[in-house]
Amino acid sequence: MSIAVQSGLIILCVLVFLLLLGAPIAVALGISSVCAILPVMSVDIAVLTGCQRTFSGISIFSLLAIPFFILAGNIMNRGGIAIRLINLAKLITGRAPGALAQTNILANMLFGSISGSGTAAASAMGSIIGPIEREEGYDPNFSAAVNIATAPTGLLIPPSNVMITFSLVSGGTSVAALFMAGYIPGILWGLACMLVVFFIAKKKGYRAKTRFTGSEAVKIILQALPCLLLIVIVIGGIILGVFTATEGSVVAVVYSLFLSLIVYRSISVKELPTILRESAEMTGIIIFLIGVSSIMSWVMAFTNIPSMVSAVLLSISSNKIVILLIINVILLVVGTFMDMTPACLIFTPIFLPVCTSLGMNTIHFGIMMIFNLCIGTITPPVGTTLFVGVKVGKVKIETVFKQLLIHFAVILGVLMLVTYVPAISLWLPKLMGYIK
Repeated sequence: MSIAVQSGLIILCVLVFLLLLGAPIAVALGISSVCAILPVMSVDIAVLTGCQRTFSGISIFSLLAIPFFILAGNIMNRGGIAIRLINLAKLITGRAPGALAQTNILANMLFGSISGSGTAAASAMGSIIGPIEREEGYDPNFSAAVNIATAPTGLLIPPSNVMITFSLVSGGTSVAALFMAGYIPGILWGLACMLVVFFIAKKKGYRAKTRFTGSEAVKIILQALPCLLLIVIVIGGIILGVFTATEGSVVAVVYSLFLSLIVYRSISVKELPTILRESAEMTGIIIFLIGVSSIMSWVMAFTNIPSMVSAVLLSISSNKIVILLIINVILLVVGTFMDMTPACLIFTPIFLPVCTSLGMNTIHFGIMMIFNLCIGTITPPVGTTLFVGVKVGKVKIETVFKQLLIHFAVILGVLMLVTYVPAISLWLPKLMGYIK
C-alpha cells in the first residue's frame, strides 16, 4: 500500500471517528493529520511538525483581514443598517408581484455583502420583513423559503471572509481578483430566485401595498447611501490599489464605527466591549481552523494525496465536463455536513490540482467551490442559515423545505453555468487586469 493511500485512509478514518464522537472539527483535523504521518516519523517529530505547521499557517499578514472584516460586520449588524437597506430595496422593487419577497432578496444581497454573513442576513431580514409579509397575507413558508434561499448571496458578493481563506489555502490567489469574480455569480443567484418569486407571486396574487412619495424616496436613498458607501470605499480602494485587502478591512472597521456611533448613533460606546468579545470569539475559531488545516495541507503535499485523488478521478473519465460534475456533487454533499471554512480548507488542496490539470483557472475553481459550499449553508442537516431562517420565520423545516425545492433547482442551474461558463467568474477580473 502506497504512503498516499495509507495516509489518506488514516486521515479519513480518524477524522470521521472523532467527529462521530462529537470532537470539535478543528481538534479532529489536527489529530487526524498528525496520525497520518506517524507511519513515516516518530510521535515526537510528528507532534513537533504539527505544532510548527500550525504556527506557520497562521503567521500570515493577510490573515489580519479576517478578524477586521468580522468586527466590521458585527458593528454593522448592530448599527441599524438592516432597516435602511430594506427601505432602499422596497423602493427599488416598487410594485412588482411579490414586492416584499423581492425586497427580501435584494436586501439579503446588500446586507449580506456588507456584513459578510449569510446567517446574519437571514436573521436580520427575516425578523424585520417576515412580520410585514404575514400582515399582507404572504404564506409564512413561502416568505421563509425566499429569505433562506437568498441569504448566502452575500457570501459570494464581496467582501467575503471565505474568499480570503481560499486565497490563503490555494497558495496566494489574489483576494481582489476573487472579490471581483464573486459579483456576477452572486447577482445571478439572487436574480434567479427573484424570477421564481415573480411567477409564484403572480400566481398567488401577492401585490405590493406601499407607495413612496418623491420626498420619501429621496429620504430613503440618503439614509441608505452611507451604508452602500462602505462597499464602494472598501472594494473601490482595493481595486484601485489604494490599499490591500488587509488594509481595506481596517478601513471597513473605522468606517462602520463612524457610521454606527456618529452618523446613525445606533450603538453606544458601552456596547463596544461586547462586540469586540464576540468578534474575538469568532476570529479564534476561524484562525485555529486555518492553523490546524495547515497541518493537513502539509501532510497531503508530503504524502502526495492530491496526485492520488487526481489519478483516481482521471481514471474514471478524462472528460472535463464529467470530472467537474463529480467534484460538484462531492462538494454539494460535503457542504450539507460541514461548515464552509473547514470544507474550503480541507478540499481545496485536494481538488485544486485536479482542476488546474484540466486547464481550469484557480479563481474560477475558487468561485465554483464557494458557490457549492454556500448551497450547503441552506441544506440540512447542518445548514446554519436554514435553521436561523426557520427560527426567525417561525415555521417548520419540513414545510419550508418543500418551498425551497424550486429555489434549489434554479440555484443549481446557476451553479452549472458558473462551472461550465468560465466568463461568468472571470470576466470582471479580466476587465480589471487581474487576469492576462
